Amino acid sequence: MNKLLTKSNAALLFLVLLWGVSWPIYKASVVYAPPLLFAGMRAALGGCLVALLILPMRRKLKWRKNWRKYCISALFNTILFFGLHTVGLNHLPGGLFSVLVYFQPVLLGLFAWVWLDENMSWIKVVGLITGFIGIIIVSIDGLTTHISVIGVVLGVLTAVFWAFGVIYVKKVSHEVDAYWMVAMQFTIGGMALLAVGSLTESWSAIEWNSMYLFGLGFGGTMGIPIAYIIYYRLINAGEASKVGVFTFLVPVISVFISTVFLREPITHKLIAGLLLVVVSIYFVNYQKRITRFEPTSK
Repeated sequence: MNKLLTKSNAALLFLVLLWGVSWPIYKASVVYAPPLLFAGMRAALGGCLVALLILPMRRKLKWRKNWRKYCISALFNTILFFGLHTVGLNHLPGGLFSVLVYFQPVLLGLFAWVWLDENMSWIKVVGLITGFIGIIIVSIDGLTTHISVIGVVLGVLTAVFWAFGVIYVKKVSHEVDAYWMVAMQFTIGGMALLAVGSLTESWSAIEWNSMYLFGLGFGGTMGIPIAYIIYYRLINAGEASKVGVFTFLVPVISVFISTVFLREPITHKLIAGLLLVVVSIYFVNYQKRITRFEPTSK
């Protein structure tokens, strides 16, 4: 049991590090391509790569039985999430947009309580809210006097659709193979984004330089296939809200990476926000141990 817990914690740590690195990479890459085409190429490349790797397990695909589930997951987790996320990066500073997107763990905890019957104690509520406040403090230096209303709306919608998508995947996890879910949702969603992007954007606007190719390659390998296989396996293995709260660390890691590479100073707000995130994870991750000692009503 302890060994399993250690492996889960290691996987969570690797995931948040991976996503933390992804933010600055995508932010630097999206300026060289239209957002929908960039999102579509990343998703389609990642989905096809996973499908190729698990081709020997094609019997588990069960397309006729599960195609609706694949399409619904693709709608929320790829078309809406990836599409809005990539477009939104062009409308807001990265710090502020990450605050809005990483409202998702709070929504995930609430949705898991409503639709998955997961426990929602006052300790978990405090933990979720504390984590979000920590993210706000970490990113507050990135706020500017001019805030795009469109960007704010896109950020909030990204968080909402991401939470819906994760809940849906958790809901149907016993009916669909996890690897094929990742492969199909990104392949279908990526193709859809490429189709919409081809109609509304220009392929000639893509600058095929080293930074763009690096961002595309990273997203199509580490950022999508590996990251989401780990994420959904963790979601399916434990409470969605408990796994989701660890994603509060992603913007914090992104800020530290930006500090190192852009030589930005480490501020008191950054340290205070990080401490709140740590407290948040403690509350959510250990609330069951606390409630174990509470007397029963019977």
